[in-house]
Amino acid sequence: MKAVKTLILAAAVAAAGAAMAGDRLDAIQKSGVIRVGTPADYRPFAMDEAGVIKGHDVDVIKAMAAYAGWKVEFVKTPWKDIEAGIKGNRFDVAVGGITQTLARTSWGEFLPGYAPFGKVALVRKGDLTKYRTLEDLNQPSVRVIKNPGGTNKQFVLKNLTKAQVSTHEKNFEIPGLIAEGKGDVMITETAEAILYAKKNPKLGAAFINKPLTPVSEMGFLMPTDDADFARVMNYLWHLSDIRGDLTRAESAWLK
Repeated sequence: MKAVKTLILAAAVAAAGAAMAGDRLDAIQKSGVIRVGTPADYRPFAMDEAGVIKGHDVDVIKAMAAYAGWKVEFVKTPWKDIEAGIKGNRFDVAVGGITQTLARTSWGEFLPGYAPFGKVALVRKGDLTKYRTLEDLNQPSVRVIKNPGGTNKQFVLKNLTKAQVSTHEKNFEIPGLIAEGKGDVMITETAEAILYAKKNPKLGAAFINKPLTPVSEMGFLMPTDDADFARVMNYLWHLSDIRGDLTRAESAWLK
């Protein structure tokens, strides 16, 4: 492991060129800990299960950290505070089903994308035939429940202006509210909608075959203050890919 760590750092430094590196990588190396911000409320990417955070992104970041000899320290962060957490140095990387967007690249840097998806609607199974188009969702009689931050919130506020929109703080509780009839629609991504529809026979995933948005991808989101750290993280992602960690995580959580 020591040899692997040395090789990683040597490769990063050699590639640095004229780029100026910050102190982030040095701090992680000295402490042996990488701080990972996550809302931990988004199955199947990262979910707090009785105090233990599990999911696809959790498996991957732990594998990456292990190759570098780092321990992972999770920093639970609401969706609305991800940007502030990145800018305020509250953590070193954010994970948990974070959509890659142009806006986020203006203040952060993504690792390679994964889990391509589109926006879909989680509804009660008996209502699947009611929702054929976006306009079917955008009706005064339709009750939409959204979480307080992220791209799902943005989609709802932009596209469902006629619907009854309410906010629920805990993202993972919204599917249950839809199933109980306390709301009609939850806008989410393909993987989460399919997962909850499989887990709860009362729920169905609408627009799966023709999502409401063009295809996007998830990504691990980093600060832009340390070029060496970014290179090391990209190398660790690549190492996790060629050694099968990404495939194993995908098989365990996304299929």
